[in-house]
Amino acid sequence: MLNRRYIRVKVFQALYAFFESGEDADILTFEKNIFKSIDKIYDLYLYLLLTVLEFRQIAEEIIETRKNKFFPTEEDLNPNLKFINNKVIDILFNNQQFLRAIEQRKINWSNDREELKKIWKEIAQSDDYKKYMSNRENDFEEDKSFLIKILKKYLFTNELIQFLFEERSIYWEDDYALAAVSTVKTIRQLSENTMPHDNILLPLYKDQEDDTDFLKSLFRTTIKHSKEFEQLIASKTQNWEIDRIAVIDKILMEMALAEMLYFPNIPYKVTINEYIELSKHYSTPKSRIFINGILDKLYYTLKNEGKIKKAGRGLIDK
Repeated sequence: MLNRRYIRVKVFQALYAFFESGEDADILTFEKNIFKSIDKIYDLYLYLLLTVLEFRQIAEEIIETRKNKFFPTEEDLNPNLKFINNKVIDILFNNQQFLRAIEQRKINWSNDREELKKIWKEIAQSDDYKKYMSNRENDFEEDKSFLIKILKKYLFTNELIQFLFEERSIYWEDDYALAAVSTVKTIRQLSENTMPHDNILLPLYKDQEDDTDFLKSLFRTTIKHSKEFEQLIASKTQNWEIDRIAVIDKILMEMALAEMLYFPNIPYKVTINEYIELSKHYSTPKSRIFINGILDKLYYTLKNEGKIKKAGRGLIDK
């Protein structure tokens, strides 16, 4: 699930909070909060996957209610069960790893089920649903495509759901996007041969030891050398007082300097590109050009002084 860019985002958010908290801020406390925040992403991911099972249960309840009417119609008594028999939902419903994860993390929609019912009503009335249900035969690929479509079109963009997740995470927008992409990826990788004992969930980390080391090192190194980095930035911004540079831009440049100087295996171009991308999302439109110019000047100055020493993958300059 997590990639290096996302880890950089989490470190950036924590650094911003840390520097805004003043001199009494405790590094370990903020570091622990990063990992708590990252762990919450997995909860969001499981919540989104679980909606698929919830939608089926809601559909089953509606069918039972209609069957028990005083004067049920023929359609009420013999309903179209194509969605109920969706083969992909069956895989999720029977998967041991998924069921164990939602039980261990206490993931359920019991407090917000009315919101899911509203979303299901919208889905059930849609042309997408009617088209899917027009053929009563279940086809695995069609079942999969339909689930992905309703998640993208009716769940992920739903304001009610977004509000609920916003309450669960202050950085919900970034977390929610990653959880949504991971949900679709999980469903897409399922096949008719997927067994109940198979591991279908994406791991939170690609390489937990490597990723956590990178996160901690980037966070701590940026804080440890912040004053030094500030002076370096000031040396290339003669027309600006350092205090006039936006806090966000300053933090992004300090993180980039930490990578340039203390992460020998990360190529310079990768570092520059990553922080330019972050500036597009978190700073002003002109920040990208400003940050790129300052970092470029600093890189060549530090390189000529012999302070930047790259090794392994870090030697790649493309």
